Amino acid sequence: MIKAVVFDLDDTLISEKQYVKSGFREVSKFISNKYNLNQEEVFNIMLQIFEESSKDVFNRVLNNFRIEYAKEEILCLIKIYREHIPEIEFFDDVIPTLNKLRSKGIKIGIITDGYKETQSRKLEVLKCYELFDEIIMTDELGREFWKPHEKAYRLIAEKLGVNLNEMIYIGDNISKDFISANKLRIMSVCINRHYGIYKNIEVNEEYLAMNNIESLEEIEVLV
Repeated sequence: MIKAVVFDLDDTLISEKQYVKSGFREVSKFISNKYNLNQEEVFNIMLQIFEESSKDVFNRVLNNFRIEYAKEEILCLIKIYREHIPEIEFFDDVIPTLNKLRSKGIKIGIITDGYKETQSRKLEVLKCYELFDEIIMTDELGREFWKPHEKAYRLIAEKLGVNLNEMIYIGDNISKDFISANKLRIMSVCINRHYGIYKNIEVNEEYLAMNNIESLEEIEVLV
């Protein structure tokens, strides 16, 4: 019997690309003000560079505008990106699904990787601490305990007061979300968000989820 459903955050409950765009808005505002550039042009070039490759985006943006910079400048831009107050919202299927789970007496939680300062701002903006019973930011446990490490899965089951085999874990990133859940006999569910960053990754079979869905509303048949 399922007693708890635990969710990944990025590209499961919210769009990671929406967050990226929100951060780029803040960084492009800073760059345009400092170097007297057109903010929309900086933003659009930043997005274009990111779509080509997510590596060293800010370095490549400054290079594009022939701006000389030191390492400290890049660190400043990264700080602005990670610590900005994001303009993000849940996918449309999130709140109805949470309400249905609540009505059935099922506990709900989140396990999320990523830098603490970044993830905590997302959680605060979305009011997740009011909506979920337990939330684990793996960065608080230590970088070595980011998924796919088992620690967060075991810990949230303990905090929710359920056995591992009474829990569903829903995520999107097949490179790390499900391999430990499968080993621990947690029911794993992969949600295929249309524009998800990790949608087209190829992995070995043990990394795949037990179930695949296109909308969170489909989990109703599993609980």
